Amino acid sequence: QVQLVESGGGLVQAGGSLRLSCAASGRIFSINDMGWYRQAPGKQRELVTVISSGGTTNYADSVKGRFTISRDNAKNTVYLQMNSLKPEDTAVYYCNAAVRLVFRGNERDYWGQGTQVTVSS
Repeated sequence: QVQLVESGGGLVQAGGSLRLSCAASGRIFSINDMGWYRQAPGKQRELVTVISSGGTTNYADSVKGRFTISRDNAKNTVYLQMNSLKPEDTAVYYCNAAVRLVFRGNERDYWGQGTQVTVSS
């Protein structure tokens, strides 16, 4: 089994910063894309940012210039540095990874348990 464990959420004032981490463990052959999604109360889960195994990144327009995704392939870990946080960034943040369990096997999506980020005004 593959597990994704997130850490780093919390309560911060508007304009502040937080850094989220997500470590994947288990029977992993390789990981392709890793990303962060978020879900605010009463809203659908949305993509925040994604990074490929080669380091190519994409960001939602709402976080461009404020959030930075990075990863350490040796540690199967992805990070999300969040700066200039706004109250509208308040949500549960979920880590996602596209994992291949064996050589030439199919990729499968795995999710973390979610970590709460609350930004006060």
